[in-house]
Amino acid sequence: MLEPSIDSLQEKINSKYTLVTLSARRARQMSVTKKVLVDNPKSHKFVGMALEEVQADKLYITEE
Repeated sequence: MLEPSIDSLQEKINSKYTLVTLSARRARQMSVTKKVLVDNPKSHKFVGMALEEVQADKLYITEE
């Protein structure tokens, strides 16, 4: 099973499209900077780490 689950992530960000876009952008950023906002991520891939950041409330979007 994948962690974090899509159900728990959609409680944080309700749109799957927004969640995918946000995590992809953050993954590209992490591939360049190598900086992760969560301690000891379970995933070794950048997209997984970005989703863990969303789950930990370290990565979010603001409504304008």
